[in-house]
Amino acid sequence: MIEATSAGAILFRDTRGRREYLLLKSRPGDWEFPKGGVEGEEELQQTAIREVKEEAGISDFRLIDGFREDYDYVFEAGGNTIHKTVHLFIARSFEASAELSNEHRDHQWRDYEQAINTVTQDGPREILEDAHEFLNEKLEEPEE
Repeated sequence: MIEATSAGAILFRDTRGRREYLLLKSRPGDWEFPKGGVEGEEELQQTAIREVKEEAGISDFRLIDGFREDYDYVFEAGGNTIHKTVHLFIARSFEASAELSNEHRDHQWRDYEQAINTVTQDGPREILEDAHEFLNEKLEEPEE
């Protein structure tokens, strides 16, 4: 069993007071968040930041402190069994448009209900639920 570690981010933007999440459609057809393998001595956060830039083409964003969750899965590749753990952070995008890399074939900004129904895997879907709750608590502004 080969252990592999990836990191990425649940990227959101605020559009006219509505929070939307960025989903990328992978080549096999899964809807997922920007993520990828840790390279060299990178910290998980550095990997997440690099992957958002590479896969979503967004550079004006920042990670929100205090959130990191992971999920894992096992798959076969090249005759090896790989156990991959993916760590997801939350990041707020200050750019409205994404530029896809060639690793994905489509992207959509989706509101929470749509996003939950679009994410293909259980692991990331559950983390999106937690991330949404976390943001609701963290971003609640007191009424004027």
